[in-house]
Amino acid sequence: MEYVENDLVRIAKRENNNKRNYLIVDPLQGKHIPVSPSRSLGLFSDLAKTVEEEYKDERLLVIGFAETATAVGAGVAIILDAKYIQTTRENIPYVEYLFFSEEHSHATEQKLVKNDIDAVIKDIDRVIFVEDEVSTGKTIVNIISIIEKEYSKDLKFSVVSILNGMPKENLDSYKRKNIDLHYLLKTDHEQYSGIAEGFSENGNYYDCILKTPKDIFKIDIDGYKNPRRLIQAGEYVDACDKLWKRIKEEIGIIYKKEILVIGTEECMFPALYVGKMIEETGNKVLCHSTTRSPIVVSLDKDYPLHSRYELRSMYDEERTVFLYNIAGFDRVFIISDASGDKEKGINSLVNALQVHNNNITLIRWC
Repeated sequence: MEYVENDLVRIAKRENNNKRNYLIVDPLQGKHIPVSPSRSLGLFSDLAKTVEEEYKDERLLVIGFAETATAVGAGVAIILDAKYIQTTRENIPYVEYLFFSEEHSHATEQKLVKNDIDAVIKDIDRVIFVEDEVSTGKTIVNIISIIEKEYSKDLKFSVVSILNGMPKENLDSYKRKNIDLHYLLKTDHEQYSGIAEGFSENGNYYDCILKTPKDIFKIDIDGYKNPRRLIQAGEYVDACDKLWKRIKEEIGIIYKKEILVIGTEECMFPALYVGKMIEETGNKVLCHSTTRSPIVVSLDKDYPLHSRYELRSMYDEERTVFLYNIAGFDRVFIISDASGDKEKGINSLVNALQVHNNNITLIRWC
């Protein structure tokens, strides 16, 4: 499928970010804006097809970038039947990391589990980095330098992204370094900063941290596969399918309902997968997820985000996270891999959802 800019690009304004005042919000990605999960997964499949034939005879490691491209990376890895790992900003006990930074992000530290890369690198021909958007390519050059310094192996590198906004000098630099680029849409960022500056900041802001919510239904499901650790992509999608089957056993048959499925921060793909399964049983489903990104909201007609709900993270209660554009549904399902009873995180998310919803189920897969 061919995509045009209006399909994949909405400009929003970052809050208090002097490095870059705008954020590209993709209405099909399933992160900030609620979207049909089948449309998101279809987008990821279309992206994978840009390289599926070219690399079919190579041994591939796909790396998806936290937090926004974790689901994109998983979707691409599944189509390519590759090994998969995502970068993370979470803490994983008893491992070593490869550290690198994402320069224009509000949360710059990124890391990969070094133990897992150590174990697999000898069996890999090409590393494919998957992003939602590449603007300069500097972050990926940083991690390639780290990998090349750490491992004395002749590796090939590719970057696969939904959007590519790299200027000509950066594109030329990648060509000289023999880093292959694949994308669905080339973007020109020159006007984006001005567009963002032109929006008002008169959206609806909600602080959902302090209130005590009404009770919700909670389900704990085992069989979790953690993509922050190296995994074969086929095993990951099989685990997500088993998750869906267990959920179906718990919730029974739902038909002709309006359903919202919420992921949490880096845990996006399981929510999209389960959402698609609910969709296929005869329901109207939308998906999106909580995020660390602090984005201005506006009631301007052409602005993508109109309401912002400030929360505590279900992974770290000292961390502020956000959810945008909540509406009312017949049922809401939260799907998270956050372990433990972090009541501030759970309660603030439920508070936000209960502004417009009553029937809420928290599904913890961990």
